[in-house]
Amino acid sequence: MKKNNPLIIQFHDKSVMIEVDWGKRIMMITSDWALILEEVEKLNKMIHSSKQFANLQKAHEAVYTDAELIREIHDFNRIKEQFEDVQRFGKYHPDYQTIMKSIRVKKRALDVNDKVSALRIAENEYQDLLDEIGLLVGKTVSESVKVPVSNPFFQSDSSCSSGGCGSGGSCSCSA
Repeated sequence: MKKNNPLIIQFHDKSVMIEVDWGKRIMMITSDWALILEEVEKLNKMIHSSKQFANLQKAHEAVYTDAELIREIHDFNRIKEQFEDVQRFGKYHPDYQTIMKSIRVKKRALDVNDKVSALRIAENEYQDLLDEIGLLVGKTVSESVKVPVSNPFFQSDSSCSSGGCGSGGSCSCSA
């Protein structure tokens, strides 16, 4: 069986095209795309060196290195699976009251845990950073680009006032 040459470089009008053959997939990259990919890598490094990312990693580690908290999360997930079974039948399920009460108790216990709340705050701050970057990149491309965001603060900048684009809601824009 003859193997294809995995890398072909062609020069066209001062731009470089690299054709990479991975089995049946072929990817062509111009020098413009290579520059964009370099900028994306720089942006990725900046995001990873941000305070929000460091806080997220620290909070994640605090939660997932605490054996007792991991057990509580596991217990909550187990009850949540039972809750999903109960939801199919609603109040007619024989364990409805028991499961509903236990899931509320477990969720409340996790909600008031300092480490879990710190993780949620860190996740929200990191998501806000990503939303802000997404809006900046989107507006750089075009003012009419629709950028889905999770924070209502950024909704007015996202060109989608209803919050529906990518957020699961109904959207009236023409994205």
